[in-house]
Amino acid sequence: MRVLILGKIWPEPSSSAAGTRTLDLIRSLCQARWEIHFASAAQTSEHSHDLASDFPIATHEIQLNSSSFDAWVAQLAPDIVIFDRYMTEEQFGWRVAQALPETLRVIDTSDLHCLREARHQALKSGAALDLQNPIALREIASLLRVDLSLIISEYELQLLQETFPISPPQIAYWPFVLPEPETAATLSYDERQDCVMIGSFLHQPNWDAVQFCRHEIWPLIRAQLPEARLDVFGSYTPEKAKQLHNEKIGFHIRGRAENAIETLSRYRLNLAPLRFGAGLKGKLADAFLAGTPSIASPIATEGMLGTLEWGSNVSIDPRQFSDTAINTYTEEPAWLQAQACGYRIARERFSESHWLAKLPEILEQAFCDRHANRQGNFLGKLLNHHQHRSTEFMSRWIEAKQKK
Repeated sequence: MRVLILGKIWPEPSSSAAGTRTLDLIRSLCQARWEIHFASAAQTSEHSHDLASDFPIATHEIQLNSSSFDAWVAQLAPDIVIFDRYMTEEQFGWRVAQALPETLRVIDTSDLHCLREARHQALKSGAALDLQNPIALREIASLLRVDLSLIISEYELQLLQETFPISPPQIAYWPFVLPEPETAATLSYDERQDCVMIGSFLHQPNWDAVQFCRHEIWPLIRAQLPEARLDVFGSYTPEKAKQLHNEKIGFHIRGRAENAIETLSRYRLNLAPLRFGAGLKGKLADAFLAGTPSIASPIATEGMLGTLEWGSNVSIDPRQFSDTAINTYTEEPAWLQAQACGYRIARERFSESHWLAKLPEILEQAFCDRHANRQGNFLGKLLNHHQHRSTEFMSRWIEAKQKK
């Protein structure tokens, strides 16, 4: 198979879990010995991963709102095009469909943006969860237009089938892909101290969690553990986050962690008091591999457990969260139990020995079934009809305006 991945940005695995997700996708397809191309209209940054140095992959720079893409993608003629999140499908999906009608079109969702937005609005307003928000209208339309969407969380897979008109042939579960934890190489309970938080500051749930922890949770922990420190790591640290730094209370804003697993492995506890969000949480997966127990909220652990145990109490209540953190921090048996549960989740739920080979199988099956699945996807055909292709007409208008 020849596969083209259209990236929203060039992958930055040191900045977010989304970057690691893209690398895992590439690793999986390379293992199948497929021909891989990656293209993006975004600018590279100093943190962009050098894809060509690590993978047998061709990289391309493309333009938004330009018919030059149409001729280029037609000449490349990939069997499969994977859009990195629904926004990329909005930009390029109609162009791929017109230039290459036989090509399988796939969205890698990373997480359901409409779910994250609904939870954010519910948190701010105190109102009930409203999944029929403007982002849902765009995101679900994208999922209906394409042949297949990769869903990272079992919770979101079920949500799509029960809440929206998405049928099983249009969605497939493909979660995190984690290596075997190197348990013998991790530091022991006695060799670790202090607490850590980690996550990109550009991601709103992370910034909210940092503020919530600083004002509601950390004072409770610090009152019982006066010598403990909390180091907060995050890419693209804004000035407003730096202003939370306070050495007197042991709350330290540290900036970017170049290697999340190595950073997490130095600490006794990872704190993840997320109040909204979606998908699976890379900070928790990295903590599994680092052997660092995570004290987490229900939103943080969503989709991670299956039928397994977390190993410690899961709560977003500040008092319950802090009590769990204090107990796990000070009691070695509780800490070891939480660590063992993390190792088990990594092995039994997200093992790369199982999931890395699964993606090519999922895509190959979808490619073989694409004609039958398209015939049964009436809403997708409706949305691809010219009266509903607003993204195409907007793009064409922008392109025409730029030529004046």
